[in-house]
Amino acid sequence: MTQPMINVFQPSLGEEELSAVREVFDSCWIGRGAKVAEFESSFAARLGVDHDRVTSVNSCTEATFLAMELLGIGPGDEVVLPTVTFVGTANAVASRGARPVFCDVDPRTLNATVRDVVAALTPATKAILLLHYGGYPGDVAEIAQMCGDRGIALIEDAANAQASRVDGRACGTFGDIGVWSFDHGKIAVSVDGGMLYARDPDLVARAARMAYFGMEQATGYAEAMRACTRWWEFDVSSFSRRSVMNDVLAAIGCVQLRRLEGFLARRREVVTQYDHALADVPGLVLPPPLPAGHETSYYLYWVQMDAGIRDQVARTLYDRGIYTTFRYPLLHTVRAYGADGWLPRAERGAAATLCLPLHQALSGADVDHVTAELADAVTTCSAATA
Repeated sequence: MTQPMINVFQPSLGEEELSAVREVFDSCWIGRGAKVAEFESSFAARLGVDHDRVTSVNSCTEATFLAMELLGIGPGDEVVLPTVTFVGTANAVASRGARPVFCDVDPRTLNATVRDVVAALTPATKAILLLHYGGYPGDVAEIAQMCGDRGIALIEDAANAQASRVDGRACGTFGDIGVWSFDHGKIAVSVDGGMLYARDPDLVARAARMAYFGMEQATGYAEAMRACTRWWEFDVSSFSRRSVMNDVLAAIGCVQLRRLEGFLARRREVVTQYDHALADVPGLVLPPPLPAGHETSYYLYWVQMDAGIRDQVARTLYDRGIYTTFRYPLLHTVRAYGADGWLPRAERGAAATLCLPLHQALSGADVDHVTAELADAVTTCSAATA
């Protein structure tokens, strides 16, 4: 019997989530309502901010698009972002007629450093859009300080960093705006969904209106209906679209947030098992240690090896039932963005990096299998190219 593939990402969903969805069905209200408000409030509490600093949307990418609009990014503006990041961030910049400017990254952490960001700044730079690679916070505190000193907006793409912190402060709250993902590949999931934080609560209120057609009165809440006589009337403040979350997804998200600490604990155990099992494998480099005061979300576990064998190692593992990947393909090499130039540290790091399976559903036997097969593949592929 063929063994199932060991996935890179895998959500943990069960009876508790099904029960929460059933409650929403029984309520006969499945749109944006009380469960969405609960989900937002619960996530705000995790961040250590007031509820009025966050609003949910249907995806992290939509939150990033909203961030561009909220900050007035437009033609003639430049937004600096690491070349190792998700395509949705660059799309959000380019969709506004602005220019995405891709910066280099540290080849080990795959995060942009302060030096990398500063090297990409020009007089046209309006914002920086920073990723926390694999959940590692990186130089976020230093970059936030630099942005404040120079009057440049900072947007944090915290899709990898649901629980990452620096000296107790949640990643996503260092900048002007932070965005998170709860899609099927993240740690706590809502199937699809995103969250937007802004330091200025007025920006959050604007984002909430923009996510519902620019309507000044959000329909569907009992409070709104009690607050006015003609609750069906509204005004429009912007020509926007519908990108709200709903109570079905939020109900799943609420349960997942309650389970998040358990997920993180298991992922930490998996990482520790990887660290111990792979420490002495010749030709393999493990993720760098975290600086003091940094906490990761354990979203990715990446190893590095000779670039000449990386692809063959990945193919060998896949053929043996282990799915690996590299996140994220270098965006400065994507022709659609019109970028040019050479980012040597990113290119060197990307060519050597492979992300291993990391999720809370992995058993100890799964991890043993991955580590044994990886060690064998590295040894075999290295010998073949010697």
